[in-house]
Amino acid sequence: MKLALIGFGQAGGKIVDKFVQYDQRTGSDIVRAAVAVNTAKADLMGLEEIPQDQRVLIGQSRVKGHGVGADNELGAEVAEEDIDEVQGAIDSIPVHEVDAFLVIAGLGGGTGSGGAPVLAKHLKRIYTEPVYGLGVLPGSDEGGIYTLNAARSFQTFVREVDNLMVFDNDAWRKTGESVSGGYDEINEEIVKRFGILFGAGEIDQGQEVAESVVDSSEIINTLSGGGVSTVGYASEEVEETAGGGGLLSRLTGDAGDDDLDTAHTTNRITSLVRKAALGRLTLPCEIEGTERALLVMAGPPQHLNRKGIERGRKWLEEQTGSMEVRGGDYPVTGSGFVASVILLSGVTNVPRIKELQQVAIEAQDNIDDIQQESQDNLDSLISDDEDELESLF
Repeated sequence: MKLALIGFGQAGGKIVDKFVQYDQRTGSDIVRAAVAVNTAKADLMGLEEIPQDQRVLIGQSRVKGHGVGADNELGAEVAEEDIDEVQGAIDSIPVHEVDAFLVIAGLGGGTGSGGAPVLAKHLKRIYTEPVYGLGVLPGSDEGGIYTLNAARSFQTFVREVDNLMVFDNDAWRKTGESVSGGYDEINEEIVKRFGILFGAGEIDQGQEVAESVVDSSEIINTLSGGGVSTVGYASEEVEETAGGGGLLSRLTGDAGDDDLDTAHTTNRITSLVRKAALGRLTLPCEIEGTERALLVMAGPPQHLNRKGIERGRKWLEEQTGSMEVRGGDYPVTGSGFVASVILLSGVTNVPRIKELQQVAIEAQDNIDDIQQESQDNLDSLISDDEDELESLF
């Protein structure tokens, strides 16, 4: 699947930067264009892979390149005002070669959480290609203002995109980790999951062709219908040999070993499918009631088989209750591991989102109370002398 990636704000830009690195490292060729948009000049300068002419500084007349200070209303205003500058960078994207736009942002700050929904709305108005969002939720320990930003941004973003894929920092942060180290690791996890998902079906000359191809239309159909998506992942190291139920055992006519290996391969696949679906999802949720799902099995061709994928797909159908579960393989010669990636689209039973909205409502009430109290305190501070002193104007 060919994507135009647009990172909005600090977190969005860093994730797009990581995507470009992943693309170069794996040769998956999913990033057709990469753009970073920010109100803070320093954040844009810290990027490594995104070309200079694809880094867009907005809001200079308002914030002079210093960011919006976690004010996502200002972030949205600035994005509205300077949308033409963003469009200028998008104009250089060969849109006829792109399957979809992916707008990536952290939802807790100011620039990304305010600007990403504005950009998504703008792109949907102009282009016929799907516009997806990838939103990163802040950790619950990051403070009330970030939770409030995330709740408001999430509510707006999900309405403006064709589908919102979510990554929850809260489920992934480790205790005692340095801030930069923690976010680097989280960004790697994001890129690995979505890289395999979007990379499936992209075949280069001389590469193995999948038995059951997962191409961009399968992903687009799974994401159609909107709502919120989460991604599961599980992998296991394997030794790449000529055996494993592959060519060697067929040449030597060793049918007994072949059956054993086929059974082992099938069991490994079904086990990885379960681990991916029931393990740590990018956004933890109950998988029952998922509207649509897509299973991708990636790895050396001799460690993938149709029976295992079919069995895994059937299990996923039973667990989600969905009649729309697609599945296929993504052969990666010499990868050294077999991985299962599961996209669950249209999930509704998400405790974290409900909790986020509840905390945000309380934070909003607290902010209103604090502002009122602050005004009362100021009034009481100056009211005693107000009658005796005349104002300047």
